[in-house]
Amino acid sequence: MVTGVLLVVSFAVMVAGAVVFTNAIEWVGVRLGLGHTAVGSVLAAVATAMPESLIPVIAVITGGKQADPVAIGAIIGAPFLLGTLALAVCAASALAYRARRVSPRLQPDRGTISRDLYVVLGALVLAVIVGLADSLPLRVAGAAVLVTAWAVLTWKTVTQGREEGGADEPGSLYFDTTKDDPPTNLQVILQVLVSIGLLIGGAQLFVSNIEHLSHGLGVDPLILTLVIAPLATELPETLNSVIWIRQGKDTLALGNVTGAMVLQSMPLVAFGMLTTGWRLHDPALAAMVAALVGTVLGLIVLRNARYRPLPFIGCWTGLYLGGIASIIAVT
Repeated sequence: MVTGVLLVVSFAVMVAGAVVFTNAIEWVGVRLGLGHTAVGSVLAAVATAMPESLIPVIAVITGGKQADPVAIGAIIGAPFLLGTLALAVCAASALAYRARRVSPRLQPDRGTISRDLYVVLGALVLAVIVGLADSLPLRVAGAAVLVTAWAVLTWKTVTQGREEGGADEPGSLYFDTTKDDPPTNLQVILQVLVSIGLLIGGAQLFVSNIEHLSHGLGVDPLILTLVIAPLATELPETLNSVIWIRQGKDTLALGNVTGAMVLQSMPLVAFGMLTTGWRLHDPALAAMVAALVGTVLGLIVLRNARYRPLPFIGCWTGLYLGGIASIIAVT
């Protein structure tokens, strides 16, 4: 009973954090002179990806017999959920809010989002190859390639954001009590920090209670980190994106998801390659294949501005559910 109540509380905390964060991060973009591309793909993605990034880091630091599977499961679980269920939620949100939007279809900056997805596709393929090869020199080389490519991509995204210019001024900052004048930098920073604290705290509370529940039911720890943990830790990205899609800010929304996918499939995978054995067994491979197919579907959607939403929503959802079924079946 207590565990169930805490799960509900943790979800409510994450929803509150997502609402406060989306408002604050748009003001950060305005102050830095960045457009929607850089705000969504870099600022929002990096900040909201922190909860799930902490799981493998903590697993490696604390060690133990389950350190490798827990870390690998958490790392792979993120792009698995983002490349399937999160994209389905984004497409479904655009369809659900079609009455208040220009189109029932997602209409982001196709060049930028496509670039993110192509990078994710290449990173996931490299991660699978290295995971199957079981070679330390190859792991080190793969990690170096991923970190370097991520740094270059991030720099180009920020540069493009500055050239694009600042986004339209968002709604009033929640922490600005006057509302008459633009908020101060201190107010913006304070709201960002508080919202990130809510996101991290809510995600950690969710994961800890899911872990307690799973142990009570005798669930395998690999399933916990590969399937259940990402549901909690990836909620911030998904919730932020739904809010932005409702407002018609599709580049921010999808950039938030694809930017998190880039982060999770590049520097975080590189971390896994260097600190774990990075041996991908059947459950991890099932999640990787689902993430790869979901990424390809995303690219197809971006190339076809007149796509039919429902079939793709169904495919992404089916990939997620099918991936979970495969993970459980082979565990």
